[in-house]
Amino acid sequence: MRLTQTKAELRAASAIRPRAVVMTMGALHEGHAALLAEARERVGPDGSVVLTIFVNPLQFGPTEDFDRYPRTLASDLAIAKAEGVDLVFNPSRDELYPNEPSITVHPGPLADELEGTVRPGHFGGVLTVVAKMLHLTAPDLALFGEKDYQQLTLIREMVCDLDWDVDIIPVPTVREADGLALSSRNRYLSETERDEALVLYRALTAGAKAGMNGPDAVMAAAHAELEAVPSVNIDYLALRAPDLGPVIGPGEARMLIAARVGTTRLIDNISITLR
Repeated sequence: MRLTQTKAELRAASAIRPRAVVMTMGALHEGHAALLAEARERVGPDGSVVLTIFVNPLQFGPTEDFDRYPRTLASDLAIAKAEGVDLVFNPSRDELYPNEPSITVHPGPLADELEGTVRPGHFGGVLTVVAKMLHLTAPDLALFGEKDYQQLTLIREMVCDLDWDVDIIPVPTVREADGLALSSRNRYLSETERDEALVLYRALTAGAKAGMNGPDAVMAAAHAELEAVPSVNIDYLALRAPDLGPVIGPGEARMLIAARVGTTRLIDNISITLR
């Protein structure tokens, strides 16, 4: 496994041009390991897998946890090696943004909904760094977790609208045994807060079980679970079509939730079949 930290080093490693890339902000956990394992499976023993590790300042708001976000490079590299990564790209902020960027990706109207109402400008920062990483690594495949479902949807739209020659591969959310979605921010939760955070998954699964009775029943079942834990502050609970447009009739849908548990903000989502 080769570690590169500059764009010049990355270009020099072009002999192992990746077929698959997994983009992260580090602080890797089993969810990231699942992305890397899926990447390795898809490219096979003769393909190559690149992992990017970069805490992207453009996607953090002025009151968010950029400085507090965990940096765990040594353990990240150990996980990458165990999952068969060929190349790690871990640039500094000055390396990736030598100047304050004046041209960034405009993510469109979906970026102003759901997460965008709470984190204005967030998805412009996400899509800008994803565009840069796609350009720098030139992969055939890019894998993203479904836990960040709105992000995944916007990345798919960007790649489609800009005719990028890369396949975007979604990977299902990895959960703890009790259902809590894995997240680098889970380490901020106290033991009590972690127990409280389980209500997010309970609400989603209650909604999914009510899908046979239609959208109103889905929302009512989810809200009933959330009301039982008033200490969890809900930013939004939404039922959308798979492309995050409005739900139209029976079929597949996606329920999304964001909440604050103590000082930690968590997101989750689940696929629902409406009857």
